[in-house]
Amino acid sequence: MILVTGATGNVGRQVVHQLVAAGHPVRALTRNPGTARLSQAAQVVKGDLETIDQCLEGVESVFLMWPFHTAEAAPAVVSALARHARRVVLLSSGAVRDQPDSSVGRSHRELEQRVEQSGLAWTVLWPSTFAANALWWAGQVRAGDVVRGAFGALPMAMLHESDIAAVAVRALTSGGHEGARYELTGPQVLTQAEQVRILGRALGRPLRWQELTREEERRRLLADDGFPDAFVDELLDGYARMLDGPPPALTSTVEEVTGRPPRTFAQWAADHAADFR
Repeated sequence: MILVTGATGNVGRQVVHQLVAAGHPVRALTRNPGTARLSQAAQVVKGDLETIDQCLEGVESVFLMWPFHTAEAAPAVVSALARHARRVVLLSSGAVRDQPDSSVGRSHRELEQRVEQSGLAWTVLWPSTFAANALWWAGQVRAGDVVRGAFGALPMAMLHESDIAAVAVRALTSGGHEGARYELTGPQVLTQAEQVRILGRALGRPLRWQELTREEERRRLLADDGFPDAFVDELLDGYARMLDGPPPALTSTVEEVTGRPPRTFAQWAADHAADFR
């Protein structure tokens, strides 16, 4: 049995789908099973990381998605995993490497250390920028042909959630991945302005980027009820550091682990076009 936490998130949903498609027994952890819309072949259970101990009976492997900005809950969660499971695949953060002094970098590094010391067989995934972050623009795209934001020239190695999930599934279901840290990237480096243009092509519309100052973007994000206020400055600080640093390096890890090249951002945009309409 494989337990998938964050089972209704962008990556977790894909992990569940791919495990089920490959014929593996899956237990999907979610706070709201009634609205999960997951495969009937998966065992969908109600819970979260704070109650995870109740969901681990008979579980051998765990896909662990960390939804918190601190590692305060890490000792209890990792101890629960170690009492029941044999293997864990942790979706960590590239900030551990790229922005170690940020709150995200610090919390995920502490979580990694807990996992490493747990006695579990472990694999850590360091993803580049999630392509799904472009969903933040969905409201603007539905309202018109202009996407407004700061740091339009910021280069990112956009990574499809299906490719993150594919690497996780290999690590969960086959040997040779214990003790590995996989740096995952998409196949291209694209600025935010370029992403908007590619998204426009997928939608058949001439979308364009309009640059805002940092302060204008800060006010916009704080006024967005769907964006957590506590993460606004963290995000903008991170973007500023990324823009001042070297462009992200691409890796071949997705293809090496899964046997197929990573999907392009254009593929992601085509897959998610309905989310912007």
